[in-house]
Amino acid sequence: MSPAKSNSLIIPQLIVGLGNPEPKYDKTRHNIGFEIVDILAETWQLSWKETRRFQGMIAEGNSRNQQKIYLLKPSTYMNRSGQSVRAVTDWYKLKSENVLVIYDDMDLPIGRLRMRLSGSAGGHNGMKSIISHLGGQNFPRLRIGIGKSNQVDNTIPHVLGRFSPEERKIIDKTYPLVVDAIETTLKEGVEKAMSQFNSQKVAP
Repeated sequence: MSPAKSNSLIIPQLIVGLGNPEPKYDKTRHNIGFEIVDILAETWQLSWKETRRFQGMIAEGNSRNQQKIYLLKPSTYMNRSGQSVRAVTDWYKLKSENVLVIYDDMDLPIGRLRMRLSGSAGGHNGMKSIISHLGGQNFPRLRIGIGKSNQVDNTIPHVLGRFSPEERKIIDKTYPLVVDAIETTLKEGVEKAMSQFNSQKVAP
């Protein structure tokens, strides 16, 4: 699939939050995508339902600007998230460019978010799986900063760990900004949200 032309708005129809499904992973850095789509579901008053066909939890309805939207939390493990995403896009006949994936990024400091129209997986196993199953990188993504570990070779404990109380305060203050960014994509397209929110930072 070729990249979308810049003069056509890229509007998400499916918003995917990445995470691991077991309760022991709740509120960990790696599950920040789950947290955000849960907030979107609450904001838009959408209900989750488990769907075996999609290998995940899905919520559907209208956003605040009355756009039809689907939210997805894959119930596979992170490194197989693409199976769930592909099942939903096939069923609802959605284009890859209308899938927005939300996930954690160690290369961004806490309190920062970064939206892009396309790109590589950057070492993120969930994104590797989605790129593989969608057959390309041309779909928007929203990365949420979780900060780097202070210790060498501590990547896995870091991403599977929980935020400190100080970090959690910043993350909680970041979420309204994330919701604003996503709602901007629904009204004015991904590129507008990129220009408006990629430079913003939540202060401690």
